[in-house]
Amino acid sequence: MMISKIVHFRHAVQQWKTRSHPIRSGLMAIYIGPHRVRFVIPTRFLNYPVFARLLEMAEEEYGFSTTGGLVLPCEPGVFEGILRLLEIDEERYGKLQLDEFMKMMEDSMRLRNSDYFVCREYSYDGFNLSLLQR
Repeated sequence: MMISKIVHFRHAVQQWKTRSHPIRSGLMAIYIGPHRVRFVIPTRFLNYPVFARLLEMAEEEYGFSTTGGLVLPCEPGVFEGILRLLEIDEERYGKLQLDEFMKMMEDSMRLRNSDYFVCREYSYDGFNLSLLQR
């Protein structure tokens, strides 16, 4: 009896995993960080310099043969920060490069005396930032 319940449960989980999660037109799902936290973003974001750099980093990190969707090597908290800024003023922040976002976040975190940070090893202006938490 218990074995049949386990088999049924595993089958239900497998169906849930393979079932598509519909996404509206103009949006796409991406996965962030080592735990693959799912975000749904507007596809137009992929045209912004910050996303171009994150895509390059994903290619370096994972190559082209990944399974289960697009994964970006970034901490979810940092990615949320990027999305939050784009939500505040997409025209202004959409022009920023990854290093400019990193500088803004570093300055913001410094003000809060936090040791937060970000996406993998990334360097700008002589600073090395850990982009995935250590």
